[in-house]
Amino acid sequence: MTVHAPLHLWRETVRPEWIDYNGHMNVAYYVLILDHAVDALWEYLGIGRDYRTAKSGSTFAVEAHVTYAHELLEGAGVRVETRLVGFDEKRIHHYHELYHEEAGFLAATAEFLSLHVDLDSRKVTPFPPEVQVRLAEVRTAHDALPRPDRLGRTIRVPGR
Repeated sequence: MTVHAPLHLWRETVRPEWIDYNGHMNVAYYVLILDHAVDALWEYLGIGRDYRTAKSGSTFAVEAHVTYAHELLEGAGVRVETRLVGFDEKRIHHYHELYHEEAGFLAATAEFLSLHVDLDSRKVTPFPPEVQVRLAEVRTAHDALPRPDRLGRTIRVPGR
């Protein structure tokens, strides 16, 4: 299977009920759209809904960092570019950029660290070997991409 770099797995439209009193999409819905992109990534990697049922395994987000670059308005079409930053036998580090579909501007980013969990024991466990092979294939393709400027950012007041 050909691995694209970055992955283009999710598109969505900003809904009227997502607009806040400032007249733009509320921060919670940026995260919702980006989380939908995570679900699409899990399906692509073979660790989505069917995996949960067959293997009683899933992922839990353990850390997240969201940046907001531009407001989105009602009705805007958006797309998400996704990349695998790193992984080990129990963890996946993934990064997503949310773009306005027509204008092309970057609206937000999200960086996550997710843990593989056995849902029966509720403990962190290694991914099965076939999942680790798939992760390695995607990581190899994504390693060729330039490092995103917003990856690994921390929150701080400038000059402090």
